[in-house]
Amino acid sequence: MKFIDLHQQYQVIVESVNARMKAVLEHGQYIMGPEVAELEERLAHYVQVKHCITMSNGTAALQVALMALDIQPGDEIITTPFSFFATAETIVLSGAKPVFVDIHPRTYNIDHRLIERAITPRTRAIMPVNLYGQCADFDPIRVIANQYRLAIIEDAAQSFGATYQGLLSCSLGTISCTSFFPSKPFSCYGDGGACFTNDDALAHAMRSIRNHGQEGRYHHTRLGINARLDTLQAAVLLAKLEIFKEEVEHRQIIAQWYNENLDGHVIIPYIEPHNVSTYAQYTIQLDERDAVQTALQTKGIPTAIHYPKLLNQQPALHPAYSTTIYPVAELATERVLSLPFHPYLTKEVVIKLTGEVLGLLSRKYAVA
Repeated sequence: MKFIDLHQQYQVIVESVNARMKAVLEHGQYIMGPEVAELEERLAHYVQVKHCITMSNGTAALQVALMALDIQPGDEIITTPFSFFATAETIVLSGAKPVFVDIHPRTYNIDHRLIERAITPRTRAIMPVNLYGQCADFDPIRVIANQYRLAIIEDAAQSFGATYQGLLSCSLGTISCTSFFPSKPFSCYGDGGACFTNDDALAHAMRSIRNHGQEGRYHHTRLGINARLDTLQAAVLLAKLEIFKEEVEHRQIIAQWYNENLDGHVIIPYIEPHNVSTYAQYTIQLDERDAVQTALQTKGIPTAIHYPKLLNQQPALHPAYSTTIYPVAELATERVLSLPFHPYLTKEVVIKLTGEVLGLLSRKYAVA
């Protein structure tokens, strides 16, 4: 059993993806070829924003967003401690300080009720993370951001295709950033990412920054980095975009199969009524998580822990952030477990997999 099965997906798009990649090999424009511009236009249309600027990966997307917003040393960015390391890493690399606030106990996303008390005169932006494919609660976050004149950087690495109040993820921030890493709901065959915005000036800045700050060939008006998405990955994404809507629908069905079998036995994902999740991960919460994971591994069932350690506890950040306690997030690190999930799981496989989980729980492990 595979945690994510990209081979099955490839069988569905084999003709389209092969044709698109062959076209790139024939025209030979491997950097900023025509597929990149086509992808940006189609993704902007899909998300319903003015600008999509593709990037080499999701981390670069966050870094370029921070640079475009002119985040400076000493600035503060409010975010969650319960995320992949890049969330905090890019803030620190910009010279700014990540200011963490705890998460909501049901959604695992940043608890908007705690944001305002974390604001100081140095606060420049709020960076909500849409964990596990579900958008954070952006309406109250937007009220706070407007009141204090803060930018919102939507970390949508896991949520491309999700919706909040009918609005698509990647349209919810001053700048929104996503990742096309192979494990993501919308992914390429390597690294990739994108930034989205309705702000013309920010879009112009990000296009320049991703290409070493160039405004014209060998004319550099600002410092930048190399964050260009290569043309082959754009071709792959264009092929996958053809089936993406159907895959998001399949994810809803498969999540419901899981819910029907696990509800009442473990804590299943809670999706807010106004949200549609892409289920980048199907993550449950249970006691004796580590023991259950080990037992499932012996049965050939892969699982993952997203995430076993808070960002402020990581050695790279530990000296500066080790004293603060985030009780809800810390409890999550001890109890969350992600089960195999992708759009091509069958009901029979889900029933078998959940049966193994329930069998372990009934024989040996208690669940809160």
